[in-house]
Amino acid sequence: MKRGFYTIMAAQFFSSLADNALFVVAVELLRSAGAAEWQRAALVPMFALFYVLLAPFVGAFADALPKGRVMFLSNAIKVLGCLLMLWGSHPLLAYAIVGLGAAAYSPAKYGILTELLPASQLIKANGWIEGLTITSIILGVLLGGQLVAPHLAGPILAWQLPGIDRPAHAAILALVPVYALAAGFNLRIPRTSTPLQPMPRQLWQLLTDFWRCNLCLWRDKLGQISLATTTLFWGVSGNLRYIVLAWAAAALGYGTTHASALVGVVAIGTAAGAVWASLRMRLNKATRVIPLGIAMGLLVVGMNLIHSIWLAVPFLIVLGGLGGFLVVPMNALLQHRGHNLMGSGRSIAVQNFNEQAAILSMGGFYSLSTRLGLSAFGAIGVFGLLVASVMWLIGLWLAHNTRRHRKEMGRLLAIARRDHH
Repeated sequence: MKRGFYTIMAAQFFSSLADNALFVVAVELLRSAGAAEWQRAALVPMFALFYVLLAPFVGAFADALPKGRVMFLSNAIKVLGCLLMLWGSHPLLAYAIVGLGAAAYSPAKYGILTELLPASQLIKANGWIEGLTITSIILGVLLGGQLVAPHLAGPILAWQLPGIDRPAHAAILALVPVYALAAGFNLRIPRTSTPLQPMPRQLWQLLTDFWRCNLCLWRDKLGQISLATTTLFWGVSGNLRYIVLAWAAAALGYGTTHASALVGVVAIGTAAGAVWASLRMRLNKATRVIPLGIAMGLLVVGMNLIHSIWLAVPFLIVLGGLGGFLVVPMNALLQHRGHNLMGSGRSIAVQNFNEQAAILSMGGFYSLSTRLGLSAFGAIGVFGLLVASVMWLIGLWLAHNTRRHRKEMGRLLAIARRDHH
């Protein structure tokens, strides 16, 4: 791997670490303020909101400036969201601002991989990036859970700083330097030789261009399969982060600090699956992982049968492992097709739009269901059956493409095979 890749990894690690710690802290902030359950569940779709609204613009923005500068500016927006939460803004609004920074960050983070590395290293690079991201999720949710605990929040509260009167406030203050550290690594990301693509001056041109790119990926016979798979995976995975917190409270009686550790357990399995996929899978064989998605959905349903921590830990590790092994090759295949069709930044923005739209819609459904009285167990069952059913339909879609468009599928897989080597 090129030297700049490790700088990207460091920047991604600390930025994601702070994002995931802040999620747990925001949940605790709402809980301690007596907010309704549906508001805590709404944190997930609020984070996804700007991914969807700004999708036509952030991809072009990432392609118009050096990727390291885009990542630096995005981290600055995340810090602003932290400070707004600290200064008394509603946590849902402040967390949406953090999501705005993340929405701008993502196309640059993944786009620079296709600029810096050859296609033959994309699966390996994605495996390391996803593995490191999952590691940061593990440590992030654990850090967030610990920061709101008395033994860490207490010393900061003892300073008696203005406006810092709850453990969650102390935790937010502690996370600002973590974002600053990520920004420092952003400034050291190398500039690649890929030409910049200036943004159009007219707003409608960006909307038209984004819609064209979106249709281009959905019409590509390999792109549509990988896009559908990653969209579904992240739609479920993004909401499962909160669902595990709610399930741990309902099934095990855990509070925020202990429940956050179980989110980390899922992430441990996902990291292991991601690294294993990076070592074993090839770009032209990526579509073979689709049956794992069906199995993952059925395992989500199986969570309802577990009421013991000793069964929960290995079960959640296996669940996460299936997801990690599923998403890495499909994500790399999607990046490969997108880079060939339209450029890295725009293709990642299209991917983010679809994936975050799934998180937004499914998170909105879960939040509404909670407000209407659906239990955590009921939501888990619905989510699991949904992912298993849709992954089965995607498998049928792939079989249809292979049967009806054999020559085109063969040509696209041959390109992937050639570029992998």
